[in-house]
Amino acid sequence: MTTATAFLDIAVIIAFVTLALGQILSMVRLVLGPTPGDRILALDTMVINALGLVVLLGIYLGTQIFFEISLLIAMLGFVSTVALARFLLRGDIIE
Repeated sequence: MTTATAFLDIAVIIAFVTLALGQILSMVRLVLGPTPGDRILALDTMVINALGLVVLLGIYLGTQIFFEISLLIAMLGFVSTVALARFLLRGDIIE
């Protein structure tokens, strides 16, 4: 094991811990959020954190399938955030 791979492993582990902490804090905001807007933003942040965790898992394991999964998560997260925000503002999703 070279020093470059050791540093990469340490960096990935630190990134895992920080993203997991961000995921937990977003979950707290989702539960305790005083307004529905706060809850939607917390849910969107959780999607972004999950996306980062999947990408880091792909880097750590060295497989490319996780990057394709991250694209699917990103698309679904964007659509769901837009749908929830639209429902919150207008009361319906499809006009």
